[in-house]
Amino acid sequence: MGIQEWSENVILVDLPAEPQTGKQLQETIQEVRDRGDCDVVVDFSEVDIITSDSLAQLVRLRKLLADCRRQLTLCHVGAATKGILSVTGLNEIFTVVEDKFDVLATPKASN
Repeated sequence: MGIQEWSENVILVDLPAEPQTGKQLQETIQEVRDRGDCDVVVDFSEVDIITSDSLAQLVRLRKLLADCRRQLTLCHVGAATKGILSVTGLNEIFTVVEDKFDVLATPKASN
């Protein structure tokens, strides 16, 4: 669990189950602020459902990355969390892929 440097410009965040999800997202926000030059892939494999606090942290992380012209990608998102994203309309602002390796396989456009 935790934050791992996945490549030169990508960090991978393995989220723990609630109630620790929000805390891990706060740590990720701080890591991005410290680095300022990375994309983030968040792995939801251990998360059954996301709480409103964790969802708020996820939105903050996305805004921080968007302000830096960096990307946030979610992977292994469970059905309940996908449902929450859909009901809240947040599925329109988050990039969701099935597997974290899909992120590496997808060519990134130049900034």
